[in-house]
Amino acid sequence: MREIKQFYIDGKWMTPTGSRTLTVTNPANEEQSGSVAVGEQADVDQAVKAATRAFESFSQTSREDRLALLQSIIAAYQARMNDLAEAMTLEMGAPKWLSGTAQAGSALAHFAEAAKVLGSFEFEHKNGDHIVRHEPIGVCGLITPWNWPVNQIACKLAPALATGCTSVWKPSEMSPYSAQILMQILHDAGVPAGVVNLVHGDGPGVGAAISAHSGIDMVSFTGSTRAGIEVARAAAPTIKRVSQELGGKSANIILDDLEGDAFAKAVTGGMQAMCINSGQSCNAPSRMLVPTSRMDEAATIAAAVARAVVVADPGEEGMVMGPVISANQWGKIQGLIEVAIKEGARVAAGGPGRPEGLNRGYFVRPTVFADVTNDMTIAREEVFGPVLCLIGYKDDADAIKIANDTPYGLAAYVSGADTTRVRNIAAQMRAGQVIVNGASLDMSAPFGGYKQSGNGREWGAFGFEEYLETKAIIGS
Repeated sequence: MREIKQFYIDGKWMTPTGSRTLTVTNPANEEQSGSVAVGEQADVDQAVKAATRAFESFSQTSREDRLALLQSIIAAYQARMNDLAEAMTLEMGAPKWLSGTAQAGSALAHFAEAAKVLGSFEFEHKNGDHIVRHEPIGVCGLITPWNWPVNQIACKLAPALATGCTSVWKPSEMSPYSAQILMQILHDAGVPAGVVNLVHGDGPGVGAAISAHSGIDMVSFTGSTRAGIEVARAAAPTIKRVSQELGGKSANIILDDLEGDAFAKAVTGGMQAMCINSGQSCNAPSRMLVPTSRMDEAATIAAAVARAVVVADPGEEGMVMGPVISANQWGKIQGLIEVAIKEGARVAAGGPGRPEGLNRGYFVRPTVFADVTNDMTIAREEVFGPVLCLIGYKDDADAIKIANDTPYGLAAYVSGADTTRVRNIAAQMRAGQVIVNGASLDMSAPFGGYKQSGNGREWGAFGFEEYLETKAIIGS
């Protein structure tokens, strides 16, 4: 049983003001794995005061000092990667192969990318007769989710540190173990007192207090669109900057010039991507658009992939798919699957209920729906589970229209044999990031959304801009 009883404020582990705790549940067996203390307004106030004091000196540190700090964090992080992976398997059900590679590894990559960008970032330049300076924005409130817990804090915290900002961080109450370890890593790496402060708690309490706090200069939030709206509302009276990475319902267009193995590879890759992290990724390619004439072919391929997925305890070895995070999330997914069936979507694989042989744990059957139309609930709402929709299209213009017919715009995907055609379609897709022909993610590329998928950008040099104010110095 893991019990988190302390917060990290002003360089020290401290006892919370209140005594309330929340249970942390192991999603693989539905049993309590531990508990986490819940913060109050007074804890946030204390953390903001510490961050404000620390900003005076940390904002004036040199590029070399901050580079050295990032390198120290990278070294300390590498020494604890196994601990982080173990924590994420326990708290959010990421299977061992995933928690030890993509989950823990992506955060390390963000710290490394921030160090690389910092080495040559131009904080000041002459522009005609004036000087333009980019200065740290101040105290940052960082509110992060449970689905990629250390990845999501790293892509916020790394640029905040690199640019000279201080932070107050609230991780998800459902994934507190990895957060506590990461804070230990930062302490061991020599992050100065007050520069990073950790307050555990829930969204309505600590999250709202951070968002509304007059001493916080910007908020970076990753989570659902619904919660993002509440963060923006709370932040509005203090006119602070709000950067948000929210939900998605990403289209994955498979073009008709792919034949045989190439078509099968594109469909297979799309379905496999839906099962990574049990489908709990905001950029998951959940709407696969295929030529209407090839709907049955695509459904047969995707269904075979879904049936081949091994759903098992995340502690097992091998390429298994673990559970989703909670009973609430499991119930939401089941409800959306049932609605899809009622609305006329054809079940090609999977469906409601747990996979065979699993009687407890929040496990979901990898599911493929064929003959989906874009007005169905399953095509409109973010499922956040291993559920793929197959939608038919007539031609390129129709595919683009369907792809863009969504309130979201985080990511999009397109695969085809004709590079010029693929690029032309990618240019017309209303999304912050378009992945072409199965390319790997690039940590230096900007990541963020159009429309209700958020505002602002993370990753690489574009991520630095969210933590900087721009000043013009005119005259001499």
